[in-house]
Amino acid sequence: MNITCIGCGYVGLVVGTCLAEQGHRVLCVDSDVKKINGLKRGNLPIYEPGLGEILDRNVKEGRQSFSTSLAKGMQTGEVIFIAVGTPMSDGGKADVSAILAVAREIGQHMGGYKIVVIKSTVPVGTASRVARVIKSNQRRPRDFDVVSNPEFLREGTAVKDFLEPDRVIVGLDNPRPRLRKTMETLYRGITDTEHPLLFTNTRSAELIKYASNAMLATRVSFMNEIAGLCEEVGADVREVARGVGLDSRIGPRFLEAGVGYGGSCLPKDVKALAKIMRGHGLSPRIIEIVDRVNEEQKLLPVKKIKTLLPTLKGKKIAIWGLAFKPGTDDMREAPSLAVIKELQRAGARIQAFDPVAEARAKMLLKHVNFCNDPYRTLTGCDALIILTEWNEFRGLDKKRIKGLLKRPNVVDGRNVYDPGEMRRLGFNYLGIGRG
Repeated sequence: MNITCIGCGYVGLVVGTCLAEQGHRVLCVDSDVKKINGLKRGNLPIYEPGLGEILDRNVKEGRQSFSTSLAKGMQTGEVIFIAVGTPMSDGGKADVSAILAVAREIGQHMGGYKIVVIKSTVPVGTASRVARVIKSNQRRPRDFDVVSNPEFLREGTAVKDFLEPDRVIVGLDNPRPRLRKTMETLYRGITDTEHPLLFTNTRSAELIKYASNAMLATRVSFMNEIAGLCEEVGADVREVARGVGLDSRIGPRFLEAGVGYGGSCLPKDVKALAKIMRGHGLSPRIIEIVDRVNEEQKLLPVKKIKTLLPTLKGKKIAIWGLAFKPGTDDMREAPSLAVIKELQRAGARIQAFDPVAEARAKMLLKHVNFCNDPYRTLTGCDALIILTEWNEFRGLDKKRIKGLLKRPNVVDGRNVYDPGEMRRLGFNYLGIGRG
């Protein structure tokens, strides 16, 4: 098929590239001239393992191209994906102004039947709203359908998540057979009995995305609360999580205790779902608690470091890990932002290292000494705080770490190391929920 993907951010670029990998001809459109020119030269605006190689191959083989012209995209595309941002506005509501702006342009440039697929995360009812906007901006009446097709891409594994999905959700309000057939054809080769294509109405599809992320966030916050109890009673949260996760009704995923979740999805979607519920006169009690627990958890490393260094003024603290999770350079809602700013307010000086997120971190953090090596980050520091569980940290020489630190204080916010081993080596080691 000929596909146009509007928006070359994280979701749009992954979706467009993976659809090209499936053999479709994809035009990726974005209003950012600098971004499009960079993509034409093979420069990715995001860090995502494996994406660059696939993009280069599809561009060379003529299946993927880039443009700033939405009008061109409307001429060539049979299926139009909308993958622009829906950032969080005041009060937690998702800002759909970019979605509606695209919908207006689609209506103005529509020359024949189009299937408009909303890939962005949007409030319930947005598909119907987009359809109204498209229709009201058409110069001449043209037939079209609007589909809700939420993404479930995890940063760091997005390519695999698209090509080997747990499920693909397609929301349709129009029962016409050719629409369903087109969506089945679009995802042929990706979906099967183990990775089902589930058809719903558009409102159910929109809500599935929010409910899924809220459930994942709930699991994280629940285990972080259990971690606090583990510390009080002498239990190990990793052993507890393993025992709980072996229950087939629960499963092991998203039961890792740490310094809370971040990124572009869970924080925003939890707040947006709470806002949606309040807008319908419902009380989002569980969701609000999940969000509050997470915000408090982000500052737990600061509380822990104060038990080792009661006075932080003038102390030098090393930070390993700035991205909200390994495998990405995304700093959105990263716990490191809250931790570093709180440490600085207490008078501490910060040295930091992250394998890929330094450039983005420099745009968000001031008065931080960024280092290009994890060992160098430790020199003369009174403590080390680990905030992202990069695999690079697991195999480092612990005796060398101890020798470089001014004081052997370690707060492990992601439980990267074994507490017993660290204490035997002479570290003042504090993990999360490790007894």
